[in-house]
Amino acid sequence: MLGRKESVVYLLKGNGEYALIGGGMIHIVPEVLQQLEEFNIEEERIKRLMILHSHFDHCGIVPFFKKRWPWAVITASERARELLSTPDVIDSIAGMNQMLLAGYNREKEARELGFEFAPIAVEEVVYDGDQLRCGDLTLEVLEVPGHSSCSIAVYVAEEKALFASDAGGIPFGENVFAAANSNFDLFQESLEKMAKYDVEVHLAEHYGAFTGEDGRNFLRRTIESARETRKLIEETYARNRDVQKTTEEITNLFMGEASEYFLPRDIISIVVGQMTRFIAKKRSRAEQ
Repeated sequence: MLGRKESVVYLLKGNGEYALIGGGMIHIVPEVLQQLEEFNIEEERIKRLMILHSHFDHCGIVPFFKKRWPWAVITASERARELLSTPDVIDSIAGMNQMLLAGYNREKEARELGFEFAPIAVEEVVYDGDQLRCGDLTLEVLEVPGHSSCSIAVYVAEEKALFASDAGGIPFGENVFAAANSNFDLFQESLEKMAKYDVEVHLAEHYGAFTGEDGRNFLRRTIESARETRKLIEETYARNRDVQKTTEEITNLFMGEASEYFLPRDIISIVVGQMTRFIAKKRSRAEQ
């Protein structure tokens, strides 16, 4: 596990070949460089950079390390490739990453090391059921939309390890945040899909990994959190009949539960607003 608590990526070490899973937030580049040195990682063995979805906080370090490791293949879903080749999307991701550098006071360091965000060219597209090799390890690809339209997860049977990224829920204080940004129905379906796998290690990309009983139970906690969150949004919207009021009320609740969360209130509000609009549209269609 590399990076910082709010943004982690994983070095998967197969026999003679490694893969970096997760694209991280841009400001963690210095920590990752230091950790690679401290752990005596043979960087020439890193053959793949795997992006599990294309949100700004999950692809920020990829341009820097692709430049450092030109032999490493950038791997992602077809939808992620489409998004990461769209100028407006890249401009938005670049702007968010610049805000991160400013927020963490790393703009000067970024210039000196050269880790400003740049466009990403996905070189290897993967689909549901694909199996990749990392030395003696097998990486099974699962398409798990809902958090984003481009989300994938990776299951490594030899380790009983699931790299779920935000599609598996985000550790949020003492709870799990069910961030169904893109489509709440698909988010819940994807959780059930991943829960069928034999998981001993659940690897999130914010706030680390969960092992043993915590690893086995993480997805069940997210499934329950998704049910509770959806019910809360449905009941609040039914009372308010207003997307903005519902978003503000639920954002206040979430921020009260995890005031030290790594994302600012305005980003959490955007996520809650996306989920609320999905619920509002479903309710409107049902009433027609």
